[in-house]
Amino acid sequence: MTPHIGAKKEEIAKTVIMPGDPLRAKYIAEKYLEDYTLVSSIRNVYAYTGKYRGKRVTIMASGMGNASMGIYSYELYHFYDVENIIRIGTVGAYTNEIQLREILLAEKSYSKSSYALCFNGNTEDIIEASEELNEKIKFKAKQKNIQIRNGVIHCSDVFYGQGSNYEQPQKYHCLGVEMESFALFANAQNEGKKAACLLTVSNQIGNSKELSAIEREQSLNTMIELALDTVE
Repeated sequence: MTPHIGAKKEEIAKTVIMPGDPLRAKYIAEKYLEDYTLVSSIRNVYAYTGKYRGKRVTIMASGMGNASMGIYSYELYHFYDVENIIRIGTVGAYTNEIQLREILLAEKSYSKSSYALCFNGNTEDIIEASEELNEKIKFKAKQKNIQIRNGVIHCSDVFYGQGSNYEQPQKYHCLGVEMESFALFANAQNEGKKAACLLTVSNQIGNSKELSAIEREQSLNTMIELALDTVE
């Protein structure tokens, strides 16, 4: 066990699907997994391990923000020997051309966050996802006839930011903004592991179009199933 994960090492699968919300983790386990067990609930950050179509997988919440994702993904990679983490979450789209419920796949994460710098001295402001894991997701999406949009995602430490928080991402043609991918990719890069980030558009920055809290929790099934189908 670690300070933040109460599971025994053998209770965590090699692939972890990580929503931000603990209740979304609970929803996924109850809806999709067979023979699942709650293996950790420290701070009510739930982790469930079970089988999806015969393949062992862990569903665990990451919490919100780079700091929280940084803690949980590091412990999973470093102490539990997890090989793959697929973040699944919501994203605010930067253009009205990107519609609500559209699925985005992060090729890279851009951030002004100091997470990577403080963690291991990495001064990069853009970190790549795992190309191998992304290719598997793209392949499954094609098989399932699911349209996904690939590109750079802006990862912000500030949820209610204004002004310069949204100016720099335009230089990198960021598709939208979320809060966890940068720390996840930094940890995967540092540990020599794989990470991917699938996102469903929950709102459009600059207008009032958005999914409700319940819709965010329970209506993201296409993205969830795509992530689960990628598990080997």
